[in-house]
Amino acid sequence: MILISLLISCTDNTKEKPSVITSEVRFTDNGYRIFLNGEAFYVKGAGVGGGGNLESLAEHGANSFRTWSTDNAKTILDKAEKLNLKVMMGVWVGLERHGFDYNNDEAVKQQLERIRKDVQTFKNHPALIAWVIGNELNLSSKNPKVWDAVNDISKMIHEIDSHHLTTTPLAGMDKKDVDLIVERAPDLDFLSIQLYAGIEALPEILEKADYKAPILVTEWGATGYWEVPKTDWGAPIENNSSVKADLYKNRYENSILNHKQVMGSHVFLWGQKQERTPTWFGMFMPDGNETESIDVMHYLWKGEWPKNRTPRLMDFTLDDKRSIDNINLEKGKTYYAKVDAKDTDGDELTYRWEIMRESQSQKSGGDREKVPEIVDGAFSTQSDVTTFKTPSESGAYRVFIYIEDGHQHTAHANIPFFVEQ
Repeated sequence: MILISLLISCTDNTKEKPSVITSEVRFTDNGYRIFLNGEAFYVKGAGVGGGGNLESLAEHGANSFRTWSTDNAKTILDKAEKLNLKVMMGVWVGLERHGFDYNNDEAVKQQLERIRKDVQTFKNHPALIAWVIGNELNLSSKNPKVWDAVNDISKMIHEIDSHHLTTTPLAGMDKKDVDLIVERAPDLDFLSIQLYAGIEALPEILEKADYKAPILVTEWGATGYWEVPKTDWGAPIENNSSVKADLYKNRYENSILNHKQVMGSHVFLWGQKQERTPTWFGMFMPDGNETESIDVMHYLWKGEWPKNRTPRLMDFTLDDKRSIDNINLEKGKTYYAKVDAKDTDGDELTYRWEIMRESQSQKSGGDREKVPEIVDGAFSTQSDVTTFKTPSESGAYRVFIYIEDGHQHTAHANIPFFVEQ
């Protein structure tokens, strides 16, 4: 089992450069905490993806971030060191849903040796604090031998890098998966979990769980597209940027802070990506503008709001209807949309409207998706109230509104609609 005695990183007499950080887990009066070179370190960070700006991460008050692989690791680690950010470095591990076979001993061995080379290369970097082995290896997975491979990777890391912790992130916190890890991967120093709307139940989950060892929340954020209501044609209904910001704040304060098993978290996603929509999980826009969720994390990490705030979206309707109303429109006809937004700084707001086809992706686990086609020239004006002509081709679409304040902040929302035959 993953016992407290296994949670303390071993040390040896090997002489290393003083700049190398030794990370360990201790139980304190406040609960489990990661310690770096003997000092308590509550993890306040993010998962950094495409467009994620490390300078802004440090400016907004984070102290760390995680990656999903060792791609560009040297550049990332060097930049983190300059910004005084610590890194939980991901090592990519094959996924069963992508075709990796954990019954193939040769493939498993080759994977272990690939990871060994990465660990040897980066183990002494002064920004490194932990190794993250794989990501959501339980998602769409049936072969329990994946956890044997994880344990072997963790043992290998500890053999050649006595200074840093190891973990693996689970999708959710299902008892069966946790029990398998406890049984088959006891070399891990702590468990990481990833929850979205489900993070709200984390205190209750931990209270009832048999697992009482330390935990890090390595992904949390906006409510997932698998957790929201859908239209009659199956389009998931996305929260607008202000609703998301409120959820980030409530989930952090009520479900992550002040729990003795939780050593901190990495919010998702400090960057931008297409996942059902271009705005669902990213805390940045494709052009690098920040959303209101970043304002919230600034407040949560620093204890004060940023000097200039993102516009707040109050209401948004299409033909006087909202997403939940299953909006069916006739093709080639003109309809109107309107949005109500406020800016606490009194900045002049500009508006940008867009129609995009509904994503047809059935992928899961954050796998790469194609950005849907944009319908050009549909809108009459770019103001808070506008009219637009529906596409001439029937099918599922979304109308997006983006509201900018001239200070690199954007509020956003979208409403799905269906163009009838």
